[in-house]
Amino acid sequence: MQGPHPQPRPLSSPQRSRSPSPTPPMSRGTGGMMNSDAWSPTHRQISLQQSSQRKTNPSSSRSSRIFRKFRSVFRSFPIISPACRIPVSNKLHDAHLHGTRVTGTLFGHRKARINLAIQETPRCLPMLLLELAIPTGKLLQDMGLGLVRIALECEKHPAEKTKLIDEPIWTLYCNGRKSGYGIKRDPTNEDLKAMEMLQAVSMGAGVLPSESPELPDGDLTYMRAYFERVVGSRDSETYYMVNPDGNIGPELSIFFVRV
Repeated sequence: MQGPHPQPRPLSSPQRSRSPSPTPPMSRGTGGMMNSDAWSPTHRQISLQQSSQRKTNPSSSRSSRIFRKFRSVFRSFPIISPACRIPVSNKLHDAHLHGTRVTGTLFGHRKARINLAIQETPRCLPMLLLELAIPTGKLLQDMGLGLVRIALECEKHPAEKTKLIDEPIWTLYCNGRKSGYGIKRDPTNEDLKAMEMLQAVSMGAGVLPSESPELPDGDLTYMRAYFERVVGSRDSETYYMVNPDGNIGPELSIFFVRV
């Protein structure tokens, strides 16, 4: 029988086991206990399921190769924050909005760019994965201070019939300031491993374990929550983070718009 294996660590001080053979810790969210067998060094099968809303796009493989090359160049760009050219409303969203509830995860190494994964459920493959030109530690720090609004804008091409979440490149604004770009990409093995480890977590924040003894970009941190997906039109969608009832926490809104 295999022994216990690394589990996501909450951002607060970890709990210590009273026995020599500790059981896997509980997530700080509502997801419950992790499956310790799923992430042993010899057992790494990915059990995430395909999203029911996801359909294969015949041209996606061709376009992904093009933007994979662009992404390698994009990652070498410095992160800049010039003034925003578009107004951002300060009005809070209606608490009674009705939409589709999905799972959203912000994750990344503290000193590296943060990633946004949208899943139908925590047990599904991401239907959207974006790499954002914002350091993970900076965004999580801003969220700890209160309201964060992320706007992703791309150019509209009436002749094309690309779904909004399938757009490959976005101009990124964070709290009204231009912060570079967002790039849609396919999940890597590391991304899938992170999603697999977080299957039992519905909401919460913490640090994921790593097999690498050295982490030049810092710990792999995550923040997961439910999001209410509200579709305004074929050219606009908004994702509102849902806080647990009665709890005061950071407010995050993510806007996708074609103009």
